[in-house]
Amino acid sequence: MKQQEQMPSRNHLEKVGRKKKKKWTEEAMERALIEVKSRRCTVRQAAKQFGVPKSSLGDRVSGRVTPGSRSGPAQLITSSDEELLVEFSLYMSKHGFPLTKQQLVSFASSIYKRQHRRVAFSNLGQTWWLNFRKRQEKNISIQLADGIIRGRTVHVRKETVDHFFHLLETVVEAHALGDKPRQMWTCSEMDFHLARKRVLLHKSTPTSRDYISVLACFNAAGKDIPPFIVFSKAYPGGVCYKTQGPPHALYGWSDSGCVTSDLFKKWFLRHFLAYAPKERPLLLIFDGHKSPVNLEVVEAARKEDVLLLCLPPHCLHNLQPLDTGLCSLVKQRFSALLGDSNAANATLFAVTKKDFTGVFKEAYRVVEEDEGVKIVKESFKKCGIYPVSHFAANEACLLSPHSVDPTEGAASGQHVVRGLHAPGSSP
Repeated sequence: MKQQEQMPSRNHLEKVGRKKKKKWTEEAMERALIEVKSRRCTVRQAAKQFGVPKSSLGDRVSGRVTPGSRSGPAQLITSSDEELLVEFSLYMSKHGFPLTKQQLVSFASSIYKRQHRRVAFSNLGQTWWLNFRKRQEKNISIQLADGIIRGRTVHVRKETVDHFFHLLETVVEAHALGDKPRQMWTCSEMDFHLARKRVLLHKSTPTSRDYISVLACFNAAGKDIPPFIVFSKAYPGGVCYKTQGPPHALYGWSDSGCVTSDLFKKWFLRHFLAYAPKERPLLLIFDGHKSPVNLEVVEAARKEDVLLLCLPPHCLHNLQPLDTGLCSLVKQRFSALLGDSNAANATLFAVTKKDFTGVFKEAYRVVEEDEGVKIVKESFKKCGIYPVSHFAANEACLLSPHSVDPTEGAASGQHVVRGLHAPGSSP
């Protein structure tokens, strides 16, 4: 009968798994390497004389390991790229949208993939994250995300709005944008649910066939960037949707029909920068929590002298100029063109994906009319974006500091990365 193997004790496992401490110095390794290369000693003799591992010395002699390189696992992204990642995190934190751990790891993985295009790889893991935190503990701090920011309520605290206007005022003053409406921009999504037939349903009705979103972008002078139209699931068949659509419009698609992070990058790099005025700097205000901006966008924005500023969550109905007037006007025109004059509050529009762009083109003409330009300008003023004026939001939309449970943020389990800098430092 085979004797049953005895399980190793806990102390034995800890002893086996315990990492060996380095008992030699780089100076001793360099001196041993000099002796071997000058042929005064063999590898074995030099290792014994200077107290360094024979295998490590042999690796340096053969060239498998570069002299002076760090021991242990290789750093997955270079130090310069890691500094860029830290700088990116601090930039995002200062401009109203601090990164979560998942977002930062995703951006680091993008950098790694950019350096190693032929390597089959998904994402960096927990080990890289813990080592990154340890290396950058003097530059960044990890904090629990505010439960309000994570969308646990439809309200928003007054401090969040105050913080946004502090950032806005700081940016406008630092870059002398107070009298330059052409250089202050904002973008927002309009959503359209397409029905199979012309019906009016209550807003809570979940069923629809297709979903289309339109990313509109305007400056405080009422000038627009051609719209970005995003279809759900796939493009319509043929090219008629392009020929019938608004002039110079950009098109894309996603599974949901919403603007994703990759689509926002496509719009910013290929569309916004192409049609924006040549004056610099430009300020672009948007909802970064819905479609998080990525590293390539921030790199391009800083190169092109475009300042990115994120609106606080759950405030679009009060702080987003396009949501307070123009989007509703375009939808009303859209409904009227379909013969649904009472469809201002409907969520379903009886039009196909192929025909959508033609109808939308006619509805979108309002942005060129005096009425549309006037609404855009008044909306910027009403929201306090231009000229900058702290928006006195309705008390029903804001929560006092004492009405929020301090444990609510911890319940969300999310963490964000913030910089270890003075709160009043310039973005």
